[in-house]
Amino acid sequence: MEKLKLRVTGHGEPPVLLLHGLGSTGAVWDGLTGLPGQRLLVPDLPGHGGSPRLPEYSFETLAAAVADALDESGPVVVLGHSLGGVVALELASGRYGLDVSSVVAVGIKVEWSEDDLARAAALAARPPRFFDTREEAETAYLKIAGLTGLAPADPDGVTETADGWRLTLDPTVFGVGGPDMPRLLADARCPVVLATGENDPMSRPEQLRALVPEAVVLSGLGHNAHVEDPAAVASLLTPRSS
Repeated sequence: MEKLKLRVTGHGEPPVLLLHGLGSTGAVWDGLTGLPGQRLLVPDLPGHGGSPRLPEYSFETLAAAVADALDESGPVVVLGHSLGGVVALELASGRYGLDVSSVVAVGIKVEWSEDDLARAAALAARPPRFFDTREEAETAYLKIAGLTGLAPADPDGVTETADGWRLTLDPTVFGVGGPDMPRLLADARCPVVLATGENDPMSRPEQLRALVPEAVVLSGLGHNAHVEDPAAVASLLTPRSS
């Protein structure tokens, strides 16, 4: 399989692997690229941005693709947001040949109703929408990624085709469904920090703390806490990556 698009910035060990959420790209971590004393590994997940699609999407196939894109013999710290947080936990199982020393997962949706799963399945089955202009496609990209008013659109987030502009996102990624959080946490072979924004409607603090009482709540922040306040999210790494 073609390798994922991967940006590597900075210096310092252990490296920090940054995994974005569903619908966005590695560009959402641009606020953290100046993290001092750290080498940052920033892929676009499969089916997103500049990375190839997968024949089938699951947390396992996403984790395998990420691990395959890296050439790291030593320990790696993993910081993931939303879907990327679930992939980080999957990597922490040790089943993918990556030596994960710690995980910080922000904004994971831990409670899924039947309606939630049905809506996700419907999005996965929906054909891509085409737009007349790049600007219209970029507006749709920011909306689906939850980034409207928070960040500029990543040029890799949209693509031009013979039928017009569309999101680069492979919509079938929505079919990954909800994670088995108790299993993922039980299988993790390293320290795990779960965090969420105080105002995150997808990952409510009370839901997260019902699962993990010591979960961190980031004051005043929403679902894309890593974009709203990169320093607050980066601070969760400090004790574990210094």
